Amino acid sequence: MKIEMEPIGRVRTKAQTVPRHYSVSDVSGVIEIDPRYELGLRDIASGQKIVVLFAFHKSPPFSPELLLQAPPHKGGQQFGVFSICSPKRPNPIGMSVLEVLGREGAAIAVKGLDMLDGTPVLDIKPYFKEGE
Repeated sequence: MKIEMEPIGRVRTKAQTVPRHYSVSDVSGVIEIDPRYELGLRDIASGQKIVVLFAFHKSPPFSPELLLQAPPHKGGQQFGVFSICSPKRPNPIGMSVLEVLGREGAAIAVKGLDMLDGTPVLDIKPYFKEGE
């Protein structure tokens, strides 16, 4: 089975480097959504959090030797790829929880980026704390 997706938008940020994970990021930017999807953003508002699914578009092709990786912050210890947030994955899909700073039209200002400028956005979902 082949699955094909088209981005619904792109990340825009002036940051030259971003942290490896959203939980330690204070990088701001904008998610520019294709105008044909703007109506779907209607209930996204400043102060809330959103889950953003994206493509690691600059990640190298996956190969079996990448099943075990040593994240730079783990002191050389190797971990299975499915237990870490590495961009080097069989399906290079990332997920971040971002704070919404505001929205104007099809542009969502966000904070907490761990994505590079131009990163393709695949989907946006609501963020719920446990029990909500």
